[in-house]
Amino acid sequence: MTVLNETYTLSNGVTIPKLGFGTWQTPNDVAPAAVKMALKAGYTHIDTASIYRNEPGVAQGLRDAGVDREQVFITTKVRADYKTFDEATASIATSLKDCDTSYFDLILIHAPRPWQQMFATDPPRYFAENVEVWRALEEAYEQGLAKSIGVSNFAVDDLTNVMDHCRIVPMANQINYHIGHTQDAVTAFCQANDILVEAYSPIATGRLLGNPDIQAVANKYGVSIAQICIRYALQKDTLPLPKSTHEQYIIENTQVDFEITGADMATLDALDLGR
Repeated sequence: MTVLNETYTLSNGVTIPKLGFGTWQTPNDVAPAAVKMALKAGYTHIDTASIYRNEPGVAQGLRDAGVDREQVFITTKVRADYKTFDEATASIATSLKDCDTSYFDLILIHAPRPWQQMFATDPPRYFAENVEVWRALEEAYEQGLAKSIGVSNFAVDDLTNVMDHCRIVPMANQINYHIGHTQDAVTAFCQANDILVEAYSPIATGRLLGNPDIQAVANKYGVSIAQICIRYALQKDTLPLPKSTHEQYIIENTQVDFEITGADMATLDALDLGR
């Protein structure tokens, strides 16, 4: 068995492949070829979002690969700047059409506030608005339009706000997570509350590729920095979502069936590399 055959089980019993193929920063005209290559390489989990503007390309890649829709776990996200029930409901309907599917395996709220405010000093929190968006996801879940629902980029107080005011606890929280930036507080909270942590940008959008400390660890195993980063995320019980548009790297990113020793994990844990 390889990691491509392994799954996590979400709190509602839905299984999700442990390794996902990310499509952030993949243009719509490039997405068909990238997704087709990923599926041919053995991925069964594709991650997209409304704001990526590549959902039609993702759908085309699925068709071109000749893979049955039911065999692929597809995630999308409601745009971060949509903060009403009606906007979220309309976003889900548009994504269903653009992805040429009758349901998603996972729908997320992309962020707790609009992107231009995400990293501002003392930003507005949108607690009431996120409850309304979450209600739209709950409705989609109950209508069978989503097999599971969750959030992305949510801090602990954003999560507790949803949990305190809504009927369904988020099943996943997709966050920026990589060696040297593991968001320990929110990760611990999620894992204590049966909320799967998905690790987007596990290679820090390529920024870790030249890191000499990570390279030294990778050399011990005869693997690439990218492979070490992906394996690290897996051994932290998170779900990495590496992205590439090059066939060689798409394939290499699936070849992570090795074990990083406890001592080497500790070395990687000690790195502080920022977002």
